[in-house]
Parts: sequence; C-alpha cells; structure tokens
Amino acid sequence: MVPADQGGGVMRADLLSDPVAGLDEALAAVDAFDQALVAGLLRPQPAQAAGLTELAHAVAGTPLAARVSEAAAKAAAGAAGEDHFVALAAARTALLGSVHDALMTRVTEATGRPRGEDTVPATGGRQAANLLAAARAWLCDLARAGWQGIDHEVVSGAAQIVSAMLPDPSLRRPATLLDGFAAELAASCPGSALERIPARRWGDLWSRGMLLTLPGAAEAPAPGTATGRLLPLGVDLQEHATAAQAQVHAVFEPADGSAPGLVRATVSVPKPDTVVGAGLWQLLRPHMSLLAAVGEGRSMELSDMPITAEGDLIWSDEHARPSEPADAFTTARVALPTATDPATAPLDRHPTRIAVPVFLEGYAVQKEDETMTFTVAGHPLAVDTDRVPTAGPLTPEAVATSNACIGLLRWDAGTYRVQPLAVETTVRKKPVALHAGAWAGGTTDKVGGKAEKAATDAVAVLRERAGRLLRK
Repeated sequence: MVPADQGGGVMRADLLSDPVAGLDEALAAVDAFDQALVAGLLRPQPAQAAGLTELAHAVAGTPLAARVSEAAAKAAAGAAGEDHFVALAAARTALLGSVHDALMTRVTEATGRPRGEDTVPATGGRQAANLLAAARAWLCDLARAGWQGIDHEVVSGAAQIVSAMLPDPSLRRPATLLDGFAAELAASCPGSALERIPARRWGDLWSRGMLLTLPGAAEAPAPGTATGRLLPLGVDLQEHATAAQAQVHAVFEPADGSAPGLVRATVSVPKPDTVVGAGLWQLLRPHMSLLAAVGEGRSMELSDMPITAEGDLIWSDEHARPSEPADAFTTARVALPTATDPATAPLDRHPTRIAVPVFLEGYAVQKEDETMTFTVAGHPLAVDTDRVPTAGPLTPEAVATSNACIGLLRWDAGTYRVQPLAVETTVRKKPVALHAGAWAGGTTDKVGGKAEKAATDAVAVLRERAGRLLRK
C-alpha cells in the first residue's frame, strides 16, 4: 500500500496502468459477435460467420465450449434456434464477466482491501415459463432481424409480453429490462436508417435479456439484515429525461463488532423533464431519509435493515435513524481502508458495473482541453468530470484545485477513471470540503435554493394539471 505522503492516499495507482493479460482478446471476441448481430443472423454473411467463430474460440477450453461451438455453427448457417441463441448469449456474458473479474482483481490489489465472498445463484423454479419462453422468442426474432433490420412490427412484439409479465413481482426485473430495451429500439426504428448503431449496448441488453428470461435466473438469495452504524462516503446522482437515481456509497460497521464493509443504498424515481439539477433532490428526498443525513454530514444507526448478499441495502426508513455527525473524509481515511468490498452477483459481472469507492490525496492535477488527470505517485489516473452532477456545489473547477478526493473508480473506454464524489480544496485560503450530495437534504446555497424553488413550482403545476385531469 502506498502511504499518503507519496501522493497515493490508500491506493496504488501504478497497478492500474499495467496491461491486463487477455483483456483485449476477450473484448475483441465480444465486438466480433456484436457486429454479427448488427446485420442479423437470418442469412449470415461470411464476415458474420467469422465473428461467431471468434466468439466460440474465445470460450474454448471452458465448460461452454461444445455448446457454443455448435451454436456458432448453426447460427453461421442461418439455422440457430432458441437454445443456440441462449448459448451465444451465455458465452458473451461469460467473456465480459471474465473481463470484470480481471479488472476487479487489479482494483483489489490497488486498494489493498479484502473482497467479499462470491454469491451463489438461487435455484429457480419454472414459474410463468410460458411468458419467459415468449420473451426469449422475441429476443431470438431480434437476433435474426439484426439491429439494421429492426422495424416497428418486430419491436412491438414485446408489448403484450411485457404487459403480462409486469404484474408478477418475480418477473418484474426481466420485464423492466425488456420494456426499456423495446422502447429504445422503437425510438431508433427503422434500423436501416441509423447512422450509428450502439452495438455494444444493444448486445449487452440482448444477452442479458436472454439469460434473465431463463427460469430462475432472475431469482436471488433471500436478503439478510444489517444492524450497526452507517457512515456515508458520497452520493452518485444519475439523471435521465424521465427518471432520476441517487446511490449512496457508505461504510457499514456491524454492531456485533465484525469486519466493516462497503454498502450501497439506492433510490430511483420517475421525473418530469422540467425538473433538473438541484430540483431532483425534491423528488428523491421523501423516499429515503438517508439523503437528509448525507446532506447534514451525519451517520445513521440501522436496525435489521434488509441487505442483499451484494451489499445493497433495501432501504426502509423504519429501520434507520439519524445519529452523530460523521465527516466523510474522516471515514475515507480511517474506515475505508479496512472495509470489505462487496461481492458481485454472477449476472452482474460486467465492466460497466465497476464503481469502487476510493480515496486519493497528495496528487497533482493536469488539465488539457476538456481532459483532467490526477497524477498519483507519478502515475496518471483519468478523472471523469462529466459524471459530476449539477445538483450540488461540487464542480469540475473545484476538482481541478483539489488536494484530496473521495471517488468511484470505474473502467471506461479502455482505462480506469475516477468519478469525484467529494473533494477537499482551498477557497480564500481556507480548507473546504465540497460534496456532490451536499444539497441532498436541502440547501441555503443561493444557486441550489433557486433551483429547488423552480422545481417546487414545476411540480406544483404538474400536480394541479394531473388533479384537473382526474376530476374530469
């Protein structure tokens, strides 16, 4: 572990710049298969057959080898059935899972923190097998049509299936994925007119959908409970046109004295497109008292809070109460280095899911055009300032003048990047801590207060209009 006075905080950034053996080859095989899906597998051309063969070769020597080899041959001949598409989706998922595991192994070495034990998938039954089979049939039709061949007729085949699945809580996870995927495809129809096709993204959604619609695949072990002290580190706020999500990353110290661990608590809400920036907190705040505690810089006492094997708190305000003040940077310096990183569920092993809390200090900052880099103990680490939300006082300018940072270590576009959640900097010769989630519980800041008022007005107008419609 590199000590703080060498500029590394509690992380060895030098390990993150070393190449990962086999990573490029695995990603190349995934890309080759994704290109085969672009044109569709109804009448594959030689280039598509080559992509299928590359995927099969990438899993040679694994338990999937025989099934994937057969599936690739059938797909190359335009004769693939549902089982063959499932095998191809499994191979693609396994390759990205291996990339995730290799990258996380490097992260574990860099942070020096212990990892949680792998989770074991639940054994599922065959509930609603007909609906799951219908969903897989639709996904098979997509693979045959290809992204260039999608049209509204093909995409609309998901509507009745999703409508039938959503009322069943056990099917809500695959139903939600299929609903969002179909909506995205519908907005892109016809595929033949697309200038740019998000092949990796749609390949991710397709393969995940194929596996989640296997009976029992979406089931998870029963959650446990957590009793002890929760010490927030920071908030990752994500905003889309119709939804917003806040994910609080924290260190949890069990009351029984066992080892502390990293946990997450997430709240998601639908939103009107007129509510943006700091106004998002108004929508999120009522659903999770933890946000107020984060804004006030407090810890929380948990009592029998449900928690998954992957460290996700299933938040319920009745199992939590605000406690003593807790400085996030003190938590990062003292508690974070010994906290256990949570395990990852098998189907969630994907490079884009990597978001590991880290603490850095004593680095140098370089800015070139729109690119920012921290030099940590002589090694560059890219900074993802595009992920800094506008709903808080943290800004890219503050990051550029910082000397300590709590962030999420991610992997994107072939390199590790740190997403700042909070920084320590100097303002008017005084040390100041700026947090992305500082306004989560409310704010007296002039800019934040103005945005909150605008959101209040927008929500009030929408509620009045909705009430008027309901009265008619």
